[in-house]
Amino acid sequence: MPQIIAGPIVRRVTSNTCHMWLVSSTADAPVLSLSYCDTELAGNCKAETIPVGEHAFIQLLTFSASSPFNDRARISYEITFHDPLQQNAWQDEQRPLLYKGQTHLSFHYTETPETILHGSCRKPHFHGDDALAQVDNLHQTAFEEKGHFPDLLLMTGDQIYADDVAGPMLKAIHCVIARLGLYHESLEGAVIGNTSELATHEYGFYERERLLPQISTNTVLSSIFFGAKKKPVFTSVNAQNHLIGHAEIIAMYLLVWSDTLWANITINKNGIPEKYHAIFDKENDALTGFVKQLKQVRRALAHIPTYMIFDDHDVTDDWNLTRGWEQEVYGNPLSKRMIGNALIGYLLCQGWGNAPKKVAPLMTKVQESIGKDGLNAHDEIIDDLLDFNQWHYRLDTTPPIEVLDTRTQRWRSESNMNKPSGLMDWEALCDFQHSIIGKESVIVVSAAPIYGVKVIEAIQKVFTFFGKALTVDAENWMAHKGTANVMLNIFRHYKTPPEFIILSGDVHYSFVYDVRLRFRRNSPHITQFTCSGLKNAFPDGLIKWLDRLNRVFYRSKSPLNLFTRRRNMSVKAREPSMGYGELFNGCALGVLKISQKNTDVQCKALLSNGKEVEFPTSKDD
Repeated sequence: MPQIIAGPIVRRVTSNTCHMWLVSSTADAPVLSLSYCDTELAGNCKAETIPVGEHAFIQLLTFSASSPFNDRARISYEITFHDPLQQNAWQDEQRPLLYKGQTHLSFHYTETPETILHGSCRKPHFHGDDALAQVDNLHQTAFEEKGHFPDLLLMTGDQIYADDVAGPMLKAIHCVIARLGLYHESLEGAVIGNTSELATHEYGFYERERLLPQISTNTVLSSIFFGAKKKPVFTSVNAQNHLIGHAEIIAMYLLVWSDTLWANITINKNGIPEKYHAIFDKENDALTGFVKQLKQVRRALAHIPTYMIFDDHDVTDDWNLTRGWEQEVYGNPLSKRMIGNALIGYLLCQGWGNAPKKVAPLMTKVQESIGKDGLNAHDEIIDDLLDFNQWHYRLDTTPPIEVLDTRTQRWRSESNMNKPSGLMDWEALCDFQHSIIGKESVIVVSAAPIYGVKVIEAIQKVFTFFGKALTVDAENWMAHKGTANVMLNIFRHYKTPPEFIILSGDVHYSFVYDVRLRFRRNSPHITQFTCSGLKNAFPDGLIKWLDRLNRVFYRSKSPLNLFTRRRNMSVKAREPSMGYGELFNGCALGVLKISQKNTDVQCKALLSNGKEVEFPTSKDD
């Protein structure tokens, strides 16, 4: 059994504190110590532990230094176990995480980040290389050439795909659950009584829709969660292996962030119906490539402050899309439990490290509820999570970084329960405006692009008109009149920061827009950099046609622009150095470079093969 199963991942870092997330196989929490130029830094360490299985303990280690960190200085850190045997084991395990010439793991902090990495949508069984591994290559080059390191990494949604799981990955998940003794749970309103039955049930692979309760209100629920939803305009989501139990969610996180458990996992077709063997083999080929790059991913995350925010696939596709969706899903005990389990996984594996103080009340309740067999107050914890409205957070850098929650504070339609909800409600948008008013510049993280591709939004609007919002994932900022108007008014406010950068993902292609207000002399300069996905992409033929249609119908002087909510704004696309038109399609990591001395905003996509795609500013900007 590895001493550290997953991690360490550097999480929130401030001027004098840092947080390390890891999962250990023993309950004893290690000690975190920091040093600079071989001199140990004075301070204190606090460790918090959440057991999630007999041999799995999620740890958040916090070091508070007595004095501020030096700007951009590499801070070395050590994780030390009290037991000598455990410590010796960890020393051996740690070696692959060190770069050439390194003796300790390290990170750096700066209040003025100049190189920010971002990406989203990392699906393990997508047939393409993992662009997140490029973070490791950037670090390796920086160590070898003694150059500049990237300052921080923003993961802007869909860090896992809880609703779209490959059969081989589900096999691996069950292996991990058994090996680590991850806690199972009883289920209400389901065909099975306990999640321990999932691994061996005849419908456990590719046919989980049959495990749903057969009740009269369950037809829509079935299509939302488990049906292979056909989406004519975009993609088809195969949700037949949707994760159900909390143990499955935790195992998924361990398998997508670390290579340690994969060495002892054997993938076979036992229990897989013969008619699914072909798709199983295809998914297994893609998954094999994903696993090979996990060593790089794990090493990279151990050396850079990393921040995350959920999007729908971290929980389930179309999460909170419409008021009708919410009524259907949260009114059923099984689907509510599934949403809750995914949120518990997000809290423990993502949200905790983003803003530890904000989620402290939730963590206290989880710690008090944990028993030898798992959560004793499972439903109560889920109720608290569903009521929680503080998932958004801020990084007090220059410029400040505002990370938005566009999933749980929805502006629900009152006229029609099947119309898309606004991505943020009026109160949340007012709080956001209050936090940025008067600032010189700001970086905003929004999982979905605020300025989307107009022709795609038009298609979504047509489907929504006919009550088919779920069919085309009509989740864009302009889909709800109230949300759209308030957000656009924020940009038009005279105290809006003159320099505004938006980082987003979600859509599985990449583009950069420069936005100005029409008819205003002193317009804020808004740059939106959308980069998606890390390991996912749009159907190539379809995106080419959509790109062409967008340039034909919504060119700068097109009268159709008058019918959009953004008609008072000039939106100019930066043409990518590779690809076609305005959009780039391919697995990529976004690299944002900003200068503290001027308003230059450089955007490029670092592809999974190491090539770069630049989005240069237009000559008239």
